[in-house]
Amino acid sequence: MPRIEASTKIAVPIEDAFALSQSMGEVRFAWDPFVKEQYLLNGATRPDKGVQTFTKSKHGLTMVTEYTSYKPPAQVGMKLVKGPPFFASFGGGWSFLSIDDNLTQATWRYTFKVKPPFLAPVADRLGERLLGRDIEGRLARFAQGCLDSELVAKAKAQLGQ
Repeated sequence: MPRIEASTKIAVPIEDAFALSQSMGEVRFAWDPFVKEQYLLNGATRPDKGVQTFTKSKHGLTMVTEYTSYKPPAQVGMKLVKGPPFFASFGGGWSFLSIDDNLTQATWRYTFKVKPPFLAPVADRLGERLLGRDIEGRLARFAQGCLDSELVAKAKAQLGQ
């Protein structure tokens, strides 16, 4: 199963980075180049383990994901519940490590399996390239967003911090 990972250091406290990573609505749209529409499902008002999220990408793809872990401010994991038909499975993880009070290492990971399986030798390489570019671009924009104190304050307010 292919695994794609990108990491960067950001000059903000870990709580700020975590909050922005879990933002929704206009706050999310301000930094995330992938998300066109996103919201929590089933009446949930905040992210948590077991909560599902609907996402529509700027490419027109839609998916429902579920939080498999939610451990503020250090870690989030998600899995695909319903989505693009070419994925047999897809997961994402975000981890944050406090290097000091104002420096955080953010690491984002994707894992995926394509279907039908006979396409894997070609589709895995293509997926690694496309998703690799995606994760690098998203992480770069995320890092920029973390430096916007107004945006971070709005993200923290969304999480009740």
